[in-house]
Amino acid sequence: MPFEGVLFDLDGVLVDSEHLAEGVWVRTLAEFGLPLPANEFSHLAVGQTFPNVLLRLEELHGWTASDAFLPVLEERFNAAFDTLAAIEGARETLLALRAAGIPFAVASNSERDRLHLKLRASGLADLVGEHAYDPSWVGGRGKPHPELYVFAAAQLGVDVTRCVVVEDSVPGGTAGVRAGATLFALLAAGHVHPDGAAQMQAIGAARVLWSHQDLRAALELPPLT
Repeated sequence: MPFEGVLFDLDGVLVDSEHLAEGVWVRTLAEFGLPLPANEFSHLAVGQTFPNVLLRLEELHGWTASDAFLPVLEERFNAAFDTLAAIEGARETLLALRAAGIPFAVASNSERDRLHLKLRASGLADLVGEHAYDPSWVGGRGKPHPELYVFAAAQLGVDVTRCVVVEDSVPGGTAGVRAGATLFALLAAGHVHPDGAAQMQAIGAARVLWSHQDLRAALELPPLT
């Protein structure tokens, strides 16, 4: 294998969560005085940290979350992610990496408890193990800052410049490129923007892939036996 480690985003790369999250946000925002079309919300939120979403809503729409908003959103997120599907082929990719002896980690902008909830609900927690990292590990500096990917690589004991970062969003992909990793864009989920491939190529994606089967081939992983 031409790389020494693989660093995965979570939402839209390993678990099919973006539409669930988008639905919770849009419904709750409407109830709290900010009706937004789903596609408009998706455009401003995909790949962003929770605080950055709130900041962008304030900047673009002059809307500030009330004290009552956040507990309602949190409760609905937890309920929505209690049952969550892994993206087709994701488990096979992780199993193939394990069989090949290639270390891998998840680096996600999700809040820590929700990150682990998603991994458990999707059945991937047993494969990822302890190597699931959120911005709290790096002082809250989530993507598009590079620190989270640099940290995740260090926890695997590999140089981030010898890693592949697998991402589906511009903020996440930007973090990978800034970290010095090779960026593979994996656009296998249902939320992908029509210009997603062009956007990822514009920020430096070495490959644009459309399925986990494509990803395993690009990583030169032997088939599972």
